[in-house]
Parts: sequence; C-alpha cells; structure tokens
Amino acid sequence: MKLHIPENFKAGSDAVAQILRGTKTIAVVGLSSNPMRASHGVAEYLKAAGYRIIPVNPNETEVLGEKSYARLEDVPERVDIVDVFRRAEEMLGVADSAIRIGAKVLWMQLGIENGAAAERARAAGLVAVEDSCLMVEHKRRRLEVRG
Repeated sequence: MKLHIPENFKAGSDAVAQILRGTKTIAVVGLSSNPMRASHGVAEYLKAAGYRIIPVNPNETEVLGEKSYARLEDVPERVDIVDVFRRAEEMLGVADSAIRIGAKVLWMQLGIENGAAAERARAAGLVAVEDSCLMVEHKRRRLEVRG
C-alpha cells in the first residue's frame, strides 16, 4: 500500500482507520454485477459493513440493489471514497473525476498503481491510496472502525 496524504489532512496514528471511520458513502468505479468479479465481492462486503455503495459502471444498470451510474459526475450525492477497479492507465481520468465531485479519498484497489494520478489527487486535497484492497484494510481494522 502506498498512502499519499495531503497537507490539509490531520492524520492520526492510523490514517486508514481514520478514513474508514469518517466514511459513509463509497462510489465503486468498475463495479460488476458478476459475483465472480473482485469488485462485486468487495462492494458486497462493504455494503454489509454498513457503508452506502454506489456502483459506477456504464455497462450496468443496477448492482447489489443499487442504481448504477455511468460516470462519477452523474452520482447525485456526496461521495467520501472513490474505490477504483480499473486499469492503472485510466487512473488520471478517474482522479480528475474524483476531484471534480469533491471526494475525500481516491482508493486504487490491489494491483493498481499510478503515481501521477495519486499525486494529482493529493495536490487537490484528497487522500490517495495505491495498491490496496479496501475490504482487506477494513477487515484488519474492523474493531477500531465499527467496534
């Protein structure tokens, strides 16, 4: 995991636990309705953990009982974390969208790294996380986060 903290973020000893505690809504970019896809399992877990999940995928109309949106800019409510299941080369565009909608965190799932996108998000005041699974990090901190 690579964590990029903006200057305006007052991080405690565990910034990830702090982020998870302060999160209500997670937009999952690339969320698939296919239960065999990692995005589906992660979103299902996060929803069961009490987070509001918003699917963002132009190829889906509904996932996990939630209306899917084609783009982050189409989501009609505030988003805390933008959790991304897309290729690394698509991250600059996703970072720009996350900045535009006023998200607090850009989270690139396990295996996804794009330093330029992370730096762009960090410079705009977002926390950026590269190469980390949001579900795994939540499970590690379950008692601290929702205890």
